[in-house]
Amino acid sequence: MMTPDFFLEIEKKTLSPYACLTSASKGREKPEESSPVRTAYQRDRDRIIHSKSFRRLMHKTQVFLSPVDEHYRTRMTHTLEVTQIARIIARALRLNEDLTEAIGLGHDLGHTPFGHAGETALRSCFNPAFHHARQSVRVVDRIENDGAGLNLTYEVRDGILNHSGDAVAETLEGRIVKFADRIAYINSDIDDAIRGGILSLSDIPADLLEILGEGYSERINRMVLSVVEGSSDKNEIAMTEPIGDATERLRAFLTDRVYINSAAKVEEHKAKDLLVSLYGYYVERPDELPPLYRKIAEEDGKETAVADFISCMTDRYAVDLFRRLFVPDVWRGGAV
Repeated sequence: MMTPDFFLEIEKKTLSPYACLTSASKGREKPEESSPVRTAYQRDRDRIIHSKSFRRLMHKTQVFLSPVDEHYRTRMTHTLEVTQIARIIARALRLNEDLTEAIGLGHDLGHTPFGHAGETALRSCFNPAFHHARQSVRVVDRIENDGAGLNLTYEVRDGILNHSGDAVAETLEGRIVKFADRIAYINSDIDDAIRGGILSLSDIPADLLEILGEGYSERINRMVLSVVEGSSDKNEIAMTEPIGDATERLRAFLTDRVYINSAAKVEEHKAKDLLVSLYGYYVERPDELPPLYRKIAEEDGKETAVADFISCMTDRYAVDLFRRLFVPDVWRGGAV
């Protein structure tokens, strides 16, 4: 029968000297016996895939709120795209693909309903410092598994926490996910914006298309190859120039044309108001929270518990709950 040492030896023989070996992991908060057939990072991946928060991603907004067309991305499809891109890069660099995969699958578990509009709503009514990356770690530590958490390894939690903004993960595998996240959402958001009639390919600056490519797959391929080339045999993850510069300029273009000033955003104020209303309702009535969140309210405070409850909602659950709480039933009595 195979032993844990068998897999650890394979990693030592095949992975880059810059890879995060499972044998070098800082471990879990609660020590566990090793599996005879899976490394610690493989177990983390499996725990995330089987979690409730992962399943809910299929009904959470990526960019477009409640689209009728089922081909628009959701938070779930975005997560799968990020993970696929990250694994390709990790494999090419001979880094730890299992660790990269676990981080990619878990990086958005704490994202709010209605995408970044929900994040903005919780910043306004709960805490200005609320951020989906920190909430994702809270989900795997404090909320999943009926409050017991998933007991993930330090490196996976670090990668989830530091996948966004100016944060930098301790491992190269975590840094790969940060690049993969940007590559995925930049290109999928262009694809969805064109499908929604918000953009046409001709709207994108011609010099960016010349550098990065006109087609969806072509752009992803060039960006991925740029990361691989810029990171090979180095203890860092970086894009080469001019691909890196063009990618950042394309992201800035999308921020202005899609993320802020587009027709896709005209309904966002309604989503924000909806979540702020739900927050206010349950802060005043914490006894109406589900049992897990009532327990969190007792231990961490009602405001935190309500924010946890809301961040775990899917779009449609939030809408249905709002209707039940705030929209009166139609009177169906007889004629006056």
